[in-house]
Amino acid sequence: MTTTREFHERGLRDHLAPALRLLGLSGGRRTFALPDPTHWAMVGVVERRADGRVRYTFDLSLVSRADWSAAAFPGPHPDPRAVYGIESWRSRIGELLPVREDVWWEVLPGPRWQVALDDSVAAVRHYGLPELRRRLDLERGGGSGETYLSADELEQVNTTLLAVPVARIQRAELVGTVLVLTGAWTLADAAARTVLRGVAQGFLSAEDERFAAVHCADTLSRPLWDFERP
Repeated sequence: MTTTREFHERGLRDHLAPALRLLGLSGGRRTFALPDPTHWAMVGVVERRADGRVRYTFDLSLVSRADWSAAAFPGPHPDPRAVYGIESWRSRIGELLPVREDVWWEVLPGPRWQVALDDSVAAVRHYGLPELRRRLDLERGGGSGETYLSADELEQVNTTLLAVPVARIQRAELVGTVLVLTGAWTLADAAARTVLRGVAQGFLSAEDERFAAVHCADTLSRPLWDFERP
């Protein structure tokens, strides 16, 4: 008798992986990537095992190949399920779906065992890959505001974040009278909020008259935290 875990393994190997490769991704098992000469644009299968059951979802991440090489992390490429702090963008697939919350799939024995697999592939096709490709385009074309820091200056700021598990600042832009910092953070990330408060205070202490507040947003441009000059 085929167990639930065996169904899961067979489903990922014989159905999910070939379907993702048909969408233009390379790789296999749990890690896939879009071919791109300058970035690692990746999709990873995240699994949760408990009580004999296996559920899965996807993490997506975007990492500059130059940043990956400079950071000298082990391995030939990033693992999209891990947080390195050098990602220019990362997201769980559920954040990109209309429900905007965590979504998990489960391959169950029975005549409809492919339903979850087909649904998860559709999520990657219609929501995950379009956003991943859009993020690639943004990386090459820049943001929507006036660039506040040069690439070298932004890199100096990001260097200070390497000592803590906080994602790097992707962009620092002036939008109106506000300095907007964008990165792969979430509201639940207390460490990121604490570190970014310190970063914001550093910017505000410079008394640059062009802005009086710092706004932090995630990579989907959703507001996170605001810090104002005392």
